[in-house]
Amino acid sequence: MANQVEAAGATTAVPAARTGCPVTGYGRSGGHPPPPGVADERRPEPVDPAAAEEFLHQVYAETEPETPLAERLRQVRAEIDRSGTYRHTAHELVFGARVAWRNSARCIGRLYWQSLQVRDLRHLHDPADVAQECVAHLRAATRDGKIRSTMTVFAPDAPGRPGPRIRNDQLVRYAGHRAADGSVIGDPGQADFTDRVAGLGWPRPQPPGRFDVLPLLITGGDGRSRLFDVPPDAVHEVPLRHPDHAWFARLGLRWHAVPAISNMPLEIGGVVYPAAPFNGWYLDTEIGARNLADRDRYDLLPEIADRLGLDTRSERTMWRDRALVELVRAVTYSFDADGVTMADHHTESERFLRHLAREEAAGRSCPTDWSWIVPPMSGAQTPVFHRYYDEPDPALRPAFLAPPREW
Repeated sequence: MANQVEAAGATTAVPAARTGCPVTGYGRSGGHPPPPGVADERRPEPVDPAAAEEFLHQVYAETEPETPLAERLRQVRAEIDRSGTYRHTAHELVFGARVAWRNSARCIGRLYWQSLQVRDLRHLHDPADVAQECVAHLRAATRDGKIRSTMTVFAPDAPGRPGPRIRNDQLVRYAGHRAADGSVIGDPGQADFTDRVAGLGWPRPQPPGRFDVLPLLITGGDGRSRLFDVPPDAVHEVPLRHPDHAWFARLGLRWHAVPAISNMPLEIGGVVYPAAPFNGWYLDTEIGARNLADRDRYDLLPEIADRLGLDTRSERTMWRDRALVELVRAVTYSFDADGVTMADHHTESERFLRHLAREEAAGRSCPTDWSWIVPPMSGAQTPVFHRYYDEPDPALRPAFLAPPREW
């Protein structure tokens, strides 16, 4: 189904995830340069040969490429001298993508880093092509609920030619519609982004709902951004119900199955891939204890507590804690009942310590952000709570970079 999207005074039909609405100038950042660890999307710089060489030494230390290291180093130096950048081999790209996941200090699921499936689409620059393949990414990763860890890598930055950029923080997010009284229908965490895409021509669903999937906003190398609908059949959603309370299903809650991060550039050996969406699968507390429970998100705990008949007059009754447990139970039960891959915070904590042991046995540091690794519920009941970790190193590469602040 096509939507009518207006921009620059013109109205055009926008088929789902294919053609889009051009927005002049979007994606051009002005003012100060980005802080360290943030890719500069305005003027991509030539690749630092030292960064390329450091990465290649890592590739050859951990794997066995067919081309001898000395020859590969000569090839890369010559490419950088000639063009300011170089092209990774397919082997280097896959290795770099997987190690970037291994280096992700905030991810508890890194035990599986070697299983990451990498879709090499470095030949794609155009926003319409990027949008189409983002939808294909969702379908490939979903597999009818058997979620596969997947990354899709689009064209890199090069001197004088920025690569494409995906402005959504995830490929699937629910809109936050501001009401006249200041409240938000849907996800308050996406209210600003929803206002932005609506201002660029996205027609808000009428009436606005709590779980309206946002369009993709993609910037091409020319700095022009375009909007693309995500087809409903590409978004696998799980209706939420509770194993003990029939009323829970009547709340009409649901959540999507694939958490695909999409606005973090990937840096490998000095080359920046600004559009490289990637996903694992959900941890139960991500949805139940954060997305649906945080006060600046769906803030469902008061409603759940009321339905449970809990005394909410005092924090000392622990009503928030009790409601939180039941909300997470509902999320886990629903994903399990529908056969959709989901980890629980107790099992995944044990698995993270297995990953940590493997990294130590391999002689590698395992940078870890304690505040992200410890689950947002029952933290002290998980083994990841009771120890110290190697501090995250912002210079560690390969890595995912923070998006520019204005996005």
